[in-house]
Amino acid sequence: MFPERLKAAQTGVQAALDAALASRAEVPVVQAMRYTLQGGKRLRAFLVLESAALHGIAADHAMPAAAAVEALHAYSLVHDDLPSMDDDDLRRGQPTIHVKWGEATAVLAGDALQTLAFELLCDPALGPAERRIALVRALALASGAEGMVLGQALDIAAETAPRALTLDEITALQAGKTGALIAFAATSGALLAGADPAPLAAYAKALGLAFQIADDILDVEGDPAKAGKALGKDAAAGKATFVSLLGLEAAKARARALVAEAEAALEPYGAKAEALREAARFVVDRDA
Repeated sequence: MFPERLKAAQTGVQAALDAALASRAEVPVVQAMRYTLQGGKRLRAFLVLESAALHGIAADHAMPAAAAVEALHAYSLVHDDLPSMDDDDLRRGQPTIHVKWGEATAVLAGDALQTLAFELLCDPALGPAERRIALVRALALASGAEGMVLGQALDIAAETAPRALTLDEITALQAGKTGALIAFAATSGALLAGADPAPLAAYAKALGLAFQIADDILDVEGDPAKAGKALGKDAAAGKATFVSLLGLEAAKARARALVAEAEAALEPYGAKAEALREAARFVVDRDA
């Protein structure tokens, strides 16, 4: 079930993003936006569509929110790759935006992708104005100084801190940097339906942490060709990760335990949530 639904999410959200940029001027910043919106796992879009489906909302009505979270995620990757941040030359196996178009265009493309996300959340297909406003507020909180941006700032500060982060500190960091956007995606269906987001929020909390632990494991034993980016940078920089703090086998065990927590959180939805359960298992079994 999961592979087919993930593929459908990938196809649908790519079409929605292409359509959103179809009428934009052919200038370098738009070319850079299109370039960075190609490919990727689209897990966040999948979470939007599946959480919507749990509440009886069709994919075409939820698609603008799925496209929005992928646009926001793409912006974060463009800025994360900048020389002033992680300074990466490769992303998804291709040159990063600042390598291909220059740093100024990369900054502007990231800015434009961020604003595109909120433009997409204004689409009437998402329902009444109050539901769209709820989504806008949720994405703003998830992506700003209480969420993803805070996590990135903590990550940068850790690079020059006098001591390595503790396990609690790195868990809090990653709850913002990685987990907050995943939480938005997983709970957006409930927001669209005006339903209680608590079960999906619990699912997302466990899923987001499992995702980051799996990333740290891949940074140690993954294949750069499959990952499409450089690996081992955290260890080379002496940064604390879940692997460095827990050890490789304990990190794997913690990720598996979090998958079990995520699956348990979905009990209220019964068999309807099976694709989300499979997604949790995919997060820790993936090789990229």
